[in-house]
Amino acid sequence: MNLLQAIILGIVQGLSEFIPISSTAHLVIASRLTHLYEGQPEQLTATIAVLQLGTLLAVFVYFAADIFNISAAFVRDHWAFLTRKRRNFSGTHGIRPMWLSEEAWLGWLVIIGSIPIGVIGLVFKKVIEGEATKNLWLIGAMLILIAVLLAIAEIVGSKRREIRDFGIVDAVVVGLAQVLALIPGASRSGSTIMGGLLVGQKREAAARFSFLLSIPAITASGLLELKQALEGGIPPESFMPLFVGTIVAAIAGYLSIWFLLAFLRKNSTAVFIVYRLILGATILILLWQGIISPQI
Repeated sequence: MNLLQAIILGIVQGLSEFIPISSTAHLVIASRLTHLYEGQPEQLTATIAVLQLGTLLAVFVYFAADIFNISAAFVRDHWAFLTRKRRNFSGTHGIRPMWLSEEAWLGWLVIIGSIPIGVIGLVFKKVIEGEATKNLWLIGAMLILIAVLLAIAEIVGSKRREIRDFGIVDAVVVGLAQVLALIPGASRSGSTIMGGLLVGQKREAAARFSFLLSIPAITASGLLELKQALEGGIPPESFMPLFVGTIVAAIAGYLSIWFLLAFLRKNSTAVFIVYRLILGATILILLWQGIISPQI
């Protein structure tokens, strides 16, 4: 990997990680165009995971206040429960246990929603890292499939519920939807926003929860792949360009978070659905005509 390749991949990763158009699909395409790690899918997987640490940094910076409030409330409420410093330990406040604040409850929802992708990711780790998940037939098909499912979610979802209204069903449904992100072309944000809309969440609320839910998953996969990269998964000469690419991904990721939240306050996901359909169909047609090959 050279510096130009790293910058290009950093920009692509940052812009596409949070916008529901599939970062993996675009990174695989970008790696093809820049001739990066041809025939070496494991190195490309490691590179993508490390670049995700840049977008993780963007989430931490953008949602710093939310993360601090959730963490502080989680510790405070559970300490009060353990030391019996509160009296109201029975009953519920709507769907939330009475002894938990909204912020602490949101912390539990993030934990619950992260369990499915953690379990499935570990079980199928070798498959995810392998050549099969870089196949353009699969990527093109998933771009179209999630576009269709997202369109259905837009039609049937009530889009009335804010984050303060979320319960365990929200966490489970969105968490299961996030598992689809393990399949290239699905998109983590696209899948989770789709799941959120299906259970009646407002678009912006679904996107915010999607970003918060991405923290455990991206942290785990990024740190695991970083460890493997340092142990030989990525050539030593690629370390410095990859560091630069990760910083670029962080900057681009921050801007894409700001853009998507502002966009979804007033607009639907229709433009992303159309884009996915066009890109997916284009990839499948090029494959069908033999213009491009399905593998790296």
